[in-house]
Amino acid sequence: MSACDHPGLLPVEAALERLLALADAAPIEQVEQVELAEADGRVLAEPLIATLDLPPWANSAMDGYALRLADWNNQALPVSQRIQAGTAPTPLQPGTCARIFTGAPLPEGADTVEMQENAELDESGCVMFRESLKVGQNVRAQGQETCVGECVLPAGTRLGPIELGLAASLGAARLSVRRRLRVAVLSTGDELVEPGQAIGPGQIYNSNRRLLIAWLQRLGCSVVDAGILPDDLQRTREALGALGEVDLILSTGGVSVGEADFLGMALREAGELALWKLAIKPGKPLTFGHYQGVPVIGLPGNPASTLVTFGLLARPYMLRRLGVQRVEPLGFLVPAGFAWGKPGMRREYLRARLENGRAVPYANQSSGVLRSAAWAEGLAEVMEGSTLAEGDMLRFIPLSEILG
Repeated sequence: MSACDHPGLLPVEAALERLLALADAAPIEQVEQVELAEADGRVLAEPLIATLDLPPWANSAMDGYALRLADWNNQALPVSQRIQAGTAPTPLQPGTCARIFTGAPLPEGADTVEMQENAELDESGCVMFRESLKVGQNVRAQGQETCVGECVLPAGTRLGPIELGLAASLGAARLSVRRRLRVAVLSTGDELVEPGQAIGPGQIYNSNRRLLIAWLQRLGCSVVDAGILPDDLQRTREALGALGEVDLILSTGGVSVGEADFLGMALREAGELALWKLAIKPGKPLTFGHYQGVPVIGLPGNPASTLVTFGLLARPYMLRRLGVQRVEPLGFLVPAGFAWGKPGMRREYLRARLENGRAVPYANQSSGVLRSAAWAEGLAEVMEGSTLAEGDMLRFIPLSEILG
């Protein structure tokens, strides 16, 4: 049985495709210039174009001796100069070699470097080379990495340590990036209490708020903490209307069709719902709509459901609005370290870890058990309508692919 047999449940791929289309229709277009030191996690608004060759001149990849190979016929060569990194050499004298160090510019006239391990000085101070040589060995050519005018990083690149190092190597001190996504986070339910407060009968501590705010900060968002909405329709309307200028409202809980699901009621009366009820487990009652023109993603209230749906659906939507094109997490195939005998109509994402190369799920997969994710290393994907024998291959998505 598959989600296609249940038209009320939207398949995961269809939900993601719809979310990304909605994101493409509402891009964050404002651009700001930031210092390189402040650009980690930001998204390039303009391509990074090389303004110089890398390397800017041919240089040595080894500590050794630079020579023109045509000058060498198995004879010892005198050393005519010593070249260290950060110095400018003179042209190589014909019939000589130069002592050179890693990263130092190759002198004009030289075309080969032999490493010092394969060279020895004779009594007169000339250098003998013990191995055969070839033109260009141990030489980093000018422009080997990139040339002036080349696009090094396209617009839409999410900047991390490697990209920032590359920008620094080109001398870029400031970068043009999309402004931060402004996200309002709210929780719903009279049962929720913030940590540090006294807990009463029937109440639980609000874990989703802290989970999402920390996650959004990792994604470089500006977060508006809207607190906890009570189970009251009018107060829900008022709280939503008072959020100010945000790009996204992100809520947890209250988006189903129960009598106390007032956020879902407010969305239905104030705007359209683009999607609702997905063929995913945990996380079926994910909702996307608008409230007074502001996009709203309503995540399920159970913590594991919040984690899975935010990581696999909300996060890609948010990154796409900033111009990132490759937004889906990378996964890889591993053998199942368990059997799955009952096919379901929803795709399941089991909190799992790798043991001896096999995906092993946490024993309790309840959507209310966040501890399963703290134990896990990733999500093991069990396709709808499928069964598994131990050793069958399945997709494993590391948590590191969705948490940053």
